[in-house]
Amino acid sequence: MQPNEGATLWARLSGAGPLSGRHLWGAERGVALAELARKSALGGRLEAFRGRSVLLAMKDQLSAALAMIELDGVARRIVLCPPDLQAAHVPGVMALAEVDAIVSDRDASEEGTPAVQVFASCTPELKPVAVERAGSLPTEWILLTSGTTGAPKLVQHTLATLTGPIKPAAVPADPPLWSTFYDIRRYGGLQILLRALLGGGSLVLSQAGDATGEFLARAAARGVSHLLGTPTHWWLALTGGSFHGLAPRYVRLSGETADQAILDRLRAAFPGVPVVHAFASTEAGVAFEIPDGLAGFPASLIGREGAEVELKVEDGTLRIRSPRIAERYLGTETLAGSDGFVDTRDLVELQGERYFFAGRKDGVINVGGQKIHPEEVEAVIDSHPAVRKSLVRARKNPITGAIVVAEVVLAEGADARDANAAQLKQEILQLCRDTLPRHKVPAMVQFVPSLAVTPAGKIARRNA
Repeated sequence: MQPNEGATLWARLSGAGPLSGRHLWGAERGVALAELARKSALGGRLEAFRGRSVLLAMKDQLSAALAMIELDGVARRIVLCPPDLQAAHVPGVMALAEVDAIVSDRDASEEGTPAVQVFASCTPELKPVAVERAGSLPTEWILLTSGTTGAPKLVQHTLATLTGPIKPAAVPADPPLWSTFYDIRRYGGLQILLRALLGGGSLVLSQAGDATGEFLARAAARGVSHLLGTPTHWWLALTGGSFHGLAPRYVRLSGETADQAILDRLRAAFPGVPVVHAFASTEAGVAFEIPDGLAGFPASLIGREGAEVELKVEDGTLRIRSPRIAERYLGTETLAGSDGFVDTRDLVELQGERYFFAGRKDGVINVGGQKIHPEEVEAVIDSHPAVRKSLVRARKNPITGAIVVAEVVLAEGADARDANAAQLKQEILQLCRDTLPRHKVPAMVQFVPSLAVTPAGKIARRNA
């Protein structure tokens, strides 16, 4: 058992070195962590939430972070509601999680607020009230999956499963200043919040609706040292040329497949800086981090019995067993198999001594009975120097059922006009023909100004 593994978030935060000089920075203001010892973001109403299932329903990430710190160990359950949750899904989430209290950054009288037993506002404007945070309840942390269709699943974690990847260490003389494109109500963002709080550092938060350039300018102004996001977040930053003033000591990608093109371009943008990619999921937690700058992961990680995180490949998908796995889905659906492994549904292929991600099991394109993984084709297209990012998808076809088309965003300076466009398309198609089996080569390449991105910071995939 790790030191303080059973302690509340506040107790562990207080034990992670001095609080002086540490902050949580929002878009418009910051909060000194030392103030939380004598002030409250909940207006002194913390005791009203004891033993309750509390929905965090707010737009402001800073307010959400403060509520998490105060409620862990006091509330029976904290339900992290991302700001992009569709209104139609809110009643179902509340019913399944047995929500009987809400913390929000809006007024309780606002039209549309559901009727619950307790409602309180949370604000970064801390009030100097007597605060008792000697919580003892093993609070359940409920995260919502980020699926693009249908109602989200509710995944139950504990503070112990969430902090499993965060190893106790001495607070460094130069504490890190973290920042991330992620929302802290999602698993990836929550991991960064916890790493900052428990590692003796501070955190600059993004905000819903932030333009990439605005967020990175704020991060640069604060002197961020550790910066994290999905590959899509990083592609957007590269496209916008938004790195002015940034001097990170650590760059990390997770949430999507990190192909060699994005890894190489980030290393070129930040010479000498470690560029790490990680694999994690809401259900299975953090599986591994790869620091060698290469796409995929070493085959030696598979089949290590007795390792803290055990990995295996079965039916082509990566499976994970570890103390970091969530406890269950709320409801009836099983999370792990009878052997304790979680099927990530991410397809992997062995090439030499390294596994590479081939795509999602439910994202395969079927063309005339032959299966195509979009991410595999995208990795080839993205390696062309004139390409910034591509999206491969299916288009309905009366003969084969579907054909493969590629939408391509060109790098800055690439000319997509007239004859130049035709030449570029031929170069991209020839690269695909030289690298991929014939049935995986796109039937069509289209140049587009941008690609749609989900609120979770991933390329929005669709088949038409």
